[in-house]
Amino acid sequence: MSATRRQVLSQASALGVGIAFTGALSEVFAGTAAAQNLGHTGYGPLVPDPNGLLDLPKGFRYTVLSREGDQLRSGEGRVPSHHDGMAAFAGRRGRTHLVRNHENRVTAKIPVPTVSGLTYDPAGKGGCTALTLDADHRVLSERVAIAGTAVNCAGGRTPWGTWLTCEETEDRAGTNGYTKDHGFIFEVHPTEPRLTGAVPLTAMGRFQHEAIAIDSRGIVYETEDAFEKPFGLFYRFLPDRPLGGVGSLRAGGRLQAMRVPGVPDLSTIQETGARFDGIEWVDVPDPLATSTATRFQDYGPGGITHAQKLEGCYRGGSCVYFVSSFARSADGSAADHYGQIWRYDPARRRLTLVVVFGPDTDVQLPGESPDNICLAPGGGLMVCEDGNGAQHVFGLTRQGQVYAMARGRQNIGTATKPEWGEFAGVTFAPDGETMFVNCYTPGTTFAVTGPWRR
Repeated sequence: MSATRRQVLSQASALGVGIAFTGALSEVFAGTAAAQNLGHTGYGPLVPDPNGLLDLPKGFRYTVLSREGDQLRSGEGRVPSHHDGMAAFAGRRGRTHLVRNHENRVTAKIPVPTVSGLTYDPAGKGGCTALTLDADHRVLSERVAIAGTAVNCAGGRTPWGTWLTCEETEDRAGTNGYTKDHGFIFEVHPTEPRLTGAVPLTAMGRFQHEAIAIDSRGIVYETEDAFEKPFGLFYRFLPDRPLGGVGSLRAGGRLQAMRVPGVPDLSTIQETGARFDGIEWVDVPDPLATSTATRFQDYGPGGITHAQKLEGCYRGGSCVYFVSSFARSADGSAADHYGQIWRYDPARRRLTLVVVFGPDTDVQLPGESPDNICLAPGGGLMVCEDGNGAQHVFGLTRQGQVYAMARGRQNIGTATKPEWGEFAGVTFAPDGETMFVNCYTPGTTFAVTGPWRR
């Protein structure tokens, strides 16, 4: 996002002004508890943090739970780099368990430490760490949950209380020093990681995974953030043991890709409310991509539907939502946009474009490049916006208002050319009273408390 646009948004936020954008937010929140409490347009202007870490509205405060380079409480090594996707799980006696991704490539400054029984490929630098917090958000433990994976970007939680971490790479054994193929999903238990180990869920496909969501029937929806044309696909996985609990996804199933008849590229759809019925699902010929990447494979005379930068994915009520962060014709997309949220209704086999972001020149829209996204218990969405310039967590209300919820203050550039690390992994505690969010670089995990239900 341009600096000018950032300044406009920040000024509007400082005045407590909500900024409208294009979309049918009533659809986004349909069937959710959040839809019952969506009247506010923000929590007021952001207050500069004297410690230079995180600006928040008045009445909110943060605690730093973990920073890259510190020692893990387990003694297994240092806190790894590149904090990314994350989920929170309820524990006993008011405890909260966090599982946090580390999007580490082979060049990562601080890799996830290898641990016997929890390491997939010793050459992989990525993985997950798990934190346990007491009722006052004091860190009780911090340890490796899975290691030896690569580029763990996002993922999603399961109905049985585990985390599915996704590798955003297609590198094979022998590439970048890897000893095993990568591009898989792994299940991670938040408190007993040895129950899940480091086992790739191969039937769920090998591609540049981003995020997942599981519907009420146990069907797993998967986004693909492919970096070059043809861009990624939107998939669903039909498990042989739907909703079977810990380890059940290892039993296999069918991987399918979404076909929107007559629409080879979702970027060409520009109007909110655009609806497509009769969505088709086509079996992926070779989910392991043994010779050809899944998005390049032959899906028959009807082809398949692609989209650039498919990222966030979440379940809301009976539907599943997924994010296309942006599309650029210069990169090979059929058209340009600054971010979309799509809604898929499995019962009706219906796909609807419900939110459109940007562009830079229109300050009545909330910006560009939405990435990690979650439903907020007090109402609305929280969006980690992955653009340029200042980095924010934005809140979006059902009424079509956007407001700045947090602004990063850790300068990773210079005094004359400042840069800020993006936010990632926004999630809420089970009781809805705490927002957890990561700064990607320098890797920092925050707990934010305050008058969320004001």
